[in-house]
Amino acid sequence: MNHPRPKARLSRALGIPLTRKCAKYFERRPYPPGVHGRQRRRTSDYQVRLLEKQRLRHQYNVSETQLRRTFDNAVHASGKTGENLVSLLERRLDAVVHRAGLARTIYQARQLVAHGHFTVDGDKVDRPSYRLRPGQVVQVRQRSRTKPPFQLASAGAHRYDGPGAPYLSVSLAELSVTLVREPARREIPVICDEQLVVEFYSR
Repeated sequence: MNHPRPKARLSRALGIPLTRKCAKYFERRPYPPGVHGRQRRRTSDYQVRLLEKQRLRHQYNVSETQLRRTFDNAVHASGKTGENLVSLLERRLDAVVHRAGLARTIYQARQLVAHGHFTVDGDKVDRPSYRLRPGQVVQVRQRSRTKPPFQLASAGAHRYDGPGAPYLSVSLAELSVTLVREPARREIPVICDEQLVVEFYSR
């Protein structure tokens, strides 16, 4: 999903930094872009829910069609729809690659997957939207391991400072990650009130 809008400007519009690089720009100007960005605006209930939906969509770098399709799948699953929605998005191949530290950003993860650098259970997969099941193993293809992005990843350059994702078993030395189980909402580091997203689509 290619977003031509600058990531720092998009981060300010959404109210959250989308990448580590955007964080410093967001901290410097934590208000929406434009000449009226500093002014207080009266927000409607619709606008609040729309903003929350956009935040979730851009954190996973998915299109509106993909998010809506995932929401429809979440509705038919057992449990809370909002938690199901975030869990399904987190199990996307590009999201797992990013969360495991095999890519710097979700944007790079999507590109690397689309270029065919990964296998799932030994089979090449180049669809970022591929949904992993517990027990499946994602690895960097042997011919791709000498490329600079994966050399950096194996050195731990893209790992988060926090405790990591407990639902993933990651081996950076082998450039592989296993989805151990389905992620719980409390374990997913996404800034979003998913209930507002559910209310947006249910209106």
